[in-house]
Amino acid sequence: MEQITLLKELYGAALAAADPMRVLPAHLPPKPAGRTVVVGVGKAAAAMAQALEAHWDGPLSGVVAVPRGATLPLKSIRQAEAAHPVPDDSSVAAGRLLMQAVTGLTRDDLVIALVSGGGSALCALPQDGVSLGEKRAITDALLRRGATIREINTVRKHLSAIKGGRLAAQAWPARVATLLISDIPGDEAALIASAPTLPDPSTCEQALAVLRRYGVDIAPGLAAALETGALESPKPGDARFSGHTHAIVACAQDGLEAAASLARTRGWPVHILSDAMEGNAADLALAHAAIVRQAQRRGQPFAAPCIVLSGGEATVTVKGRGRGGRNTEFALALAIALDGQPGIYALSAGTDGLDGSGDAAGACIHPDLLAQARSRGLDPAASLQDNDSFPFFDALGSTVVTGPTHTNINDVRAMLIEALPHKKDER
Repeated sequence: MEQITLLKELYGAALAAADPMRVLPAHLPPKPAGRTVVVGVGKAAAAMAQALEAHWDGPLSGVVAVPRGATLPLKSIRQAEAAHPVPDDSSVAAGRLLMQAVTGLTRDDLVIALVSGGGSALCALPQDGVSLGEKRAITDALLRRGATIREINTVRKHLSAIKGGRLAAQAWPARVATLLISDIPGDEAALIASAPTLPDPSTCEQALAVLRRYGVDIAPGLAAALETGALESPKPGDARFSGHTHAIVACAQDGLEAAASLARTRGWPVHILSDAMEGNAADLALAHAAIVRQAQRRGQPFAAPCIVLSGGEATVTVKGRGRGGRNTEFALALAIALDGQPGIYALSAGTDGLDGSGDAAGACIHPDLLAQARSRGLDPAASLQDNDSFPFFDALGSTVVTGPTHTNINDVRAMLIEALPHKKDER
């Protein structure tokens, strides 16, 4: 249907706005007197390295950690494939390669760090006394209990020997220029991929508070190390970061503005709610449903017809045994909340092309979706209860499938609201 086609085109415009080949060249640092070494982590790392090779005048060396199966043709920068979203031994190997790449540098050398979301799992190098299994169990528990990315990365940075600025500390006395593609609501650079090259303002005490808040059990030795500050990360003001620079080259707002611009060229009024909406996916869906229904029925806070956009990152508290992610869960909860409301269409998809344990970036909904599902014996409420949103949409052909996009500016939600036929009194 043409409404869904338009929403997918808006999603495509958001992806294009975060294409590293398009956004990275304007932020390249000056050439150094010595060597230029590249390190990178994240779902966009391969594409960022490709853009750097295309636009850098001079020799490059180094390594980038990328998701398994997401490599791209590169000339001189090595790619280390690692596991995502659950780190394994390949993630540890990638972390070691990154640390080795910046060892033994001089003041004349430059490190260009290419950092994007997903990097936390792709370079897992645990601190001494912390096992990979322990890190995995802690991260999994936080994810399942609905912790925010800010909270999860605060913990990660204090369990890691590479995150929280430790990679940049290893590069000292070389200068480090960090280029980031943000998948963090609010675009706080110190949280993107757990900030391997930026000083860490968070503390061991805050990491321990997160673990206690979500009731995550940890070994007594680890608890003691956090309590005493033995695992503290490098802080702002540390001399090893003097002269370093960083720049966010693409973020959620860029994608939303690109989508909005395309929608306006198609004649649609557009409203961006926020680029940093967080919270439980089902709760966010209820809020979005209330907003679009009010727009359609009352003309508030804006009148239909229009398109409403939002970005950010939802969370899912996993209680069932199904397959899915925050975007398909949001879409299913939104469909249930709208209950076939005429004239409302929506898309929710991750800009990395992945969504939790489902094989899709997200899903689309339309007014006939629930009726079609029930005619095929699907129970929307039961699927939501079991966190089984991906099979629900897959059975209906309503998933958004892209494969790896080689970028990551978080999630895009787009809702198309048509005007209802005029009624004398809707009260």
